[in-house]
Amino acid sequence: MSKKVIIESKVKSDSIDTLMSFLAENLPNVRGFSGCQQVIVYLDPENRTMIFDEEWLSIEHHRKYINAISENGVLKELATFLEAPPEIKYFDQVEL
Repeated sequence: MSKKVIIESKVKSDSIDTLMSFLAENLPNVRGFSGCQQVIVYLDPENRTMIFDEEWLSIEHHRKYINAISENGVLKELATFLEAPPEIKYFDQVEL
């Protein structure tokens, strides 16, 4: 069963435009990573809150992606746009 991954972060006030360019360049890599099924990005510009709504085959697939971007420097660069580390939550779909 796939996992819903919700990542929430607060963007620095002077970084929104450069972050959008960074994401436009890097999101194809996320979407093409093994196990990634979907990534949708939401932004509340007034509060500078960004949410990544992602679907992964498993938590392990997502963690492999996080490890890969930690090693290649993308995660470090992403962190320069944020006020604090993002909050990552994992969810299972409930069939009702």
